[in-house]
Amino acid sequence: MLRVACYGSGQYLYLSVVIILCLGLIITLKYLVSLVTWIFNTCFRSEKDLIRSYGSWALVTGATDGIGKALAFQLAQRGLNLVLVSRSSEKLQKVAGEIHAKHPGIRTEIIKMDFSGDLSVGLRRIAEATKYLDLGILINNVGITYPRAMFFDEVEEKVWTKIVRVNIEGTTRVTKAVLPGMIQRKKGAIVNIGSGAAVVVPSHPLYTIYAATKAYVDQLSSSLYVEYKQYGIHVQCQVPLYVATNMVSKVAAIKRDSLFVPTAEGYARAAIRVIGYEPKCTPYWAHSIQWGFARLIPDPLLDAWRFSIGMSRRKLE
Repeated sequence: MLRVACYGSGQYLYLSVVIILCLGLIITLKYLVSLVTWIFNTCFRSEKDLIRSYGSWALVTGATDGIGKALAFQLAQRGLNLVLVSRSSEKLQKVAGEIHAKHPGIRTEIIKMDFSGDLSVGLRRIAEATKYLDLGILINNVGITYPRAMFFDEVEEKVWTKIVRVNIEGTTRVTKAVLPGMIQRKKGAIVNIGSGAAVVVPSHPLYTIYAATKAYVDQLSSSLYVEYKQYGIHVQCQVPLYVATNMVSKVAAIKRDSLFVPTAEGYARAAIRVIGYEPKCTPYWAHSIQWGFARLIPDPLLDAWRFSIGMSRRKLE
C-alpha cells in the first residue's frame, strides 16, 4: 500500500516537472520568435513602394515642425506630392519652399488650418484641395500637450478643451474627410501618431488629459484598421517615445538627441519604413527596446516612476 502511494506521488511529481518544462519551452520559443521577428523587421524588411501601394499624394498635418515636417521631407524624397496642413501660412510656405529646393519635381499644396479653432473652414479646404488628387497617405501628426506638469484639477478649461479639440477632434475629422476618396480608390494608408504616454506605460500622471487623448488615437486606429482593411486601407498607430522636438523639450527638459531620443529626422526615417505593416508599432529601434523592457516591469513600479518624473519637472518650473 505504501509502495503504491509512493509510486503515485512520484508519477505526479514527474508529470508536474514535464508540464513546467513544456510551459518554459513555450514561453522561451515565444520570446525567441519575437526577437527574430524584431531583428528581421528592424534590419532586413524592405519598405513598401508607397506610390504604387497607395497613391502619389500624401497629406500631413502639423507639417511645419518636428515629426510632421521630417515626415513630409521623407515622403518627398520618395517621390510623393504633398498637401501640407498647419495653422501658420508663413511657416507652410517656408516648408514648401524648402521641399521644392531639395526635391524640385515635387508638387505641394498648402492648407492653413487652426486645429484649436473652427475646424469647418479647414476641412472644406482639405476636401476641395484633395477632391481630384490621388491621395494615398494621410499622416495625422498634429498634437499638443500641457504647457507644464500639472495635476488634473490645476488644468484650466481652455487648456484641456484645446488639447481635446486638437488631438481628438482634429484627428477624427481629417480622417473622416479623406476616407471616402480612399474607399472609392480601394487603397490608402492612414498613419496616426500616438504616444508612449498612452500605450507603453500604464499611466501618465500630471499629463493625464494628453495621455487620455492619445489613448483615444490608439483605440481609434485599432478599430479603423479592422473596419477598413477590407477596402484596401491600412490604418496604423505609430507609438513614439521621446523624440527631440520642441514640444518634448518643453515638457521633458530634453534639449538634444541621444541613443534613446532620436531627432525628428531619425524618427521619420524609421517611421516611413513601417507604413503599411503592423497596425500598431514603435518604429524607432531604441524605442521598441524600451517598450519591451517596460512590459517586464510591474505596473505599480512604472506608475511610481512616471509620477516621480512628473513631480521632479514641477520642481524645475
